[in-house]
Amino acid sequence: MPFSGRYWQVTSSDGEIFASASLFDEVIAEPGNSADGGVIWNTPGPDDELVRSAYQKITYDDGTVWGVSVAESQLQLIAERRSAQRSLLSVFALVGVIGIASSLLLLSAIRRPLQKLQADVAQRWDSEEDLRPTDYPDEVAPLVEDLNQLLHRNRDIVSGSRRQAADLAHALKTPASILRNELMTLSQEGASTSVAQEAVDRIEAQLGRSLARMRAANTAELTHSRTNLTHSIQRLAKLFSIVAERDGKELVVDCAATLWVRMDAQDIEEVIGNLLDNAFKWSRQKVILTAQYKDGDIELRVEDDGPGVPEKEHREALRSGGRLDTSVAGTGLGLAITVDLLNAYGAKLVLGSSDVLGGLESSVFIPSSQVV
Repeated sequence: MPFSGRYWQVTSSDGEIFASASLFDEVIAEPGNSADGGVIWNTPGPDDELVRSAYQKITYDDGTVWGVSVAESQLQLIAERRSAQRSLLSVFALVGVIGIASSLLLLSAIRRPLQKLQADVAQRWDSEEDLRPTDYPDEVAPLVEDLNQLLHRNRDIVSGSRRQAADLAHALKTPASILRNELMTLSQEGASTSVAQEAVDRIEAQLGRSLARMRAANTAELTHSRTNLTHSIQRLAKLFSIVAERDGKELVVDCAATLWVRMDAQDIEEVIGNLLDNAFKWSRQKVILTAQYKDGDIELRVEDDGPGVPEKEHREALRSGGRLDTSVAGTGLGLAITVDLLNAYGAKLVLGSSDVLGGLESSVFIPSSQVV
């Protein structure tokens, strides 16, 4: 096709020119003083079109020298280069996507046994079973053996701490019981023992608080326990409802269906029990227990229709042994023990006024790190 953009031209040693039909009687200029090697240069082509030309001299055995030129339109070269770049860009993009997808798949394959190991560690802690190295790739098997040893050691530490706490409680409970019996005997004989009995009550309460703190500190640091908070709340609600009906009071429970926490069941149930016990002690007729998710955390709230606690006295109420009203029996350590247990797990207790019942509102905030 004339002026198609691609041309060839051959010039004989006597000046005769043979050219492609696309030149259409035009010629391609040849470089002067060209060496035997090839020459690539820019030169005007047919119809004053700028072309990129390659020129080469060829010498035959008979001594004749022929000049060969091939040329292409620079505009066409640029267009083809851009087309090639677009094609390569698509190819590189596809290769990049495939590479990223392959990396993600590889990462997922690598993480899968580690995620399984993480889930199994928590599960086997509760069931007190060992991890089986054969359940994991060979690369992870040595880590599984080390984790088994660590789980055994942690279980021994937790069980040992609990056993020591129980032994200490038993060792001190017997003398306290003897003192209480002696005081009762003296009281029946007419002696005034109210001060001494109150002192024994406080000793037992302080002992309970110290043991709870010791147990919670060791358990929170070493255990991987998972507790069904909903089940614990429902179980405690049944127990306190019996007491409430006997005293002519009412307990209303609003609890989410599935609440799980990384806390020891005994610890969280002691927290709930202390809050409910305190609420029923001061309530007139009604107590409300609410437990729901809130922004990834869990909020557990106990409200009563009692006299409440002024804001300026909240700190005193949470202080060890702080009693705002001595007319009601108690040691003032219930909320303090609750605070100790919650602090061990990074949770917190906040006192306020109930908008619904008008009495005290005790709110427990369990952080997302302890939510399953």
